[in-house]
Amino acid sequence: MERLICLAVGYVCGLLQTGYLVGKMSHVDIRKKGSGNAGTTNALRVLGWKAGILTFAGDVIKCAAAFLIVYYMYRGSDCRPLLTMYAGAGVTLGHNFPFYMGFKGGKGIAVMAGLVVVNSFWHLPSSLLMIPVTLAFFLLPVIITRYISVGSLSAYTAFLVEMIVIGQLGWLDMEAPYRYELYGILFLLTALAWYRHRANIGRLLKGTENKFGVKKKE
Repeated sequence: MERLICLAVGYVCGLLQTGYLVGKMSHVDIRKKGSGNAGTTNALRVLGWKAGILTFAGDVIKCAAAFLIVYYMYRGSDCRPLLTMYAGAGVTLGHNFPFYMGFKGGKGIAVMAGLVVVNSFWHLPSSLLMIPVTLAFFLLPVIITRYISVGSLSAYTAFLVEMIVIGQLGWLDMEAPYRYELYGILFLLTALAWYRHRANIGRLLKGTENKFGVKKKE
């Protein structure tokens, strides 16, 4: 029951579609422009840097909000890291599949960034490197390839590995069954991210994926 409650809390928080709202402020339905995705990358490409930053910040904040709600709801629990991860999974589902928008939302990368931030600060100082390491796994592929999708998938996979490492080092302070359950959730979220990027992967294989900073040819 606790897990379902945490998922529900996260899903409700995830329903705040920042990209859609930022687009509406500019009288644009972000779902009908660019890639049709309601996430940060499409907001950045369609509406510019300011909209992209606002969208990213909003998606990170809603993840942090769900995390904090569950964190304080279950102060006495011996598996709080697991429960907060369920909340993060709920945010991802709400962000990716908002029921009131026909289940058409984002791809969950900014939400993942929120998970990186809250997990890093919760487990300080042991996890201090999580933010710069994940950021490096995003920026380096983007700088080298100019593909945001490559950086996004690289960062998500790196986050999965990082959480397994800190868990196995004992920094999550949970019994093994809870740790393995957390790893399983993160694995499913990573698999979902790859699935949501399947069109990008197809374009990468064909050499037709849009490069960051390069205008699409007519």
